[in-house]
Amino acid sequence: MTRCAWVGSDEIYIAYHDEEWGVPEWDSRALWEKLVLDGFQAGLSWITILKKRENFREAFAGFRPEIVAGWGEDEVAGLLTNAGIIRHRGKIEATITNAQAWLEIEKDGGFDRFLWDYMGGTPLQNRFRSMAEVPTSTDLSLQISKDLKKRGFKFCGPTIVYAFMEAVGMVNDHELGCPRHAEVAALARR
Repeated sequence: MTRCAWVGSDEIYIAYHDEEWGVPEWDSRALWEKLVLDGFQAGLSWITILKKRENFREAFAGFRPEIVAGWGEDEVAGLLTNAGIIRHRGKIEATITNAQAWLEIEKDGGFDRFLWDYMGGTPLQNRFRSMAEVPTSTDLSLQISKDLKKRGFKFCGPTIVYAFMEAVGMVNDHELGCPRHAEVAALARR
């Protein structure tokens, strides 16, 4: 299989590419988890996050925002000593703030709907031939970033949001030569 150029030979990346990346995610809680993880990835490689993902899930109560939203300094202090995750105070505190913002958006119709409404409920099927053509952000990721920040989210700049959009299948950025492009495109027709 000729995969997207970014995959490389690491088994974790291969599995992520072949099974998750670009698959449309419609679950509100799962969308929040992936946005949080993309925020933790800022300044680091994605493989670092993938290797620590289960540790993150354990540390953040299974990424249940209704629990994380109630955390305070004691939980932050505990997480700062957890070597299994990225120990960055700003990102940890942002996760708590983002959980609180998520709860508010859920009350207003759902985080899933909030995000997918930007797409008209349908993933964008890009047709890039190489990773050199793929943008790091777009006008749409900038708008979503601004709107998330207005709603209280942190660590969600336009580059993070675009990477998130790719990961959760809001945009299909698998290269045209990658077999996953057509497979993911077919999944968009829910």
